[in-house]
Amino acid sequence: MSKNNNNDISVEGLTFLDDGEVLFNDLYLLSETDEKGILTYASDSFFKVANMTEEDLIGQPHNIVRHPDMPRTAFKSLWNDVQSKGFWTGYVKNSRKGGGYYWVYATVLRSIDKSGNTKYVSIRVKPSREDIQKAIELYATLD
Repeated sequence: MSKNNNNDISVEGLTFLDDGEVLFNDLYLLSETDEKGILTYASDSFFKVANMTEEDLIGQPHNIVRHPDMPRTAFKSLWNDVQSKGFWTGYVKNSRKGGGYYWVYATVLRSIDKSGNTKYVSIRVKPSREDIQKAIELYATLD
């Protein structure tokens, strides 16, 4: 564990800011849900950043990590795009278990297997501070 000049704390690739935000470096957060949005897979990095365990996440709706600051309109857009185009990309603010939050740049892909079963795969990376600020400003105008 180390502290920088701003009293921010860093642990194993995560940086904890004074306001509760957690930054992650060089990690891809992966998850997979069934057609109803129930988590069937999450990567170790997703567990780490969300501060959750497999027991906390697997079998739960993916929106278990949704932060209350996220406008419902953003998720309506996500599902509309995934249904019509097969994918969506955008910025999402998620909650961490025990407090705090983290921002991701997410890509969600729809996949249909040979049996006709639909699943959704989400790949998330750390967004830039500039892109987070733009998302905050945009989301403040939505409900």
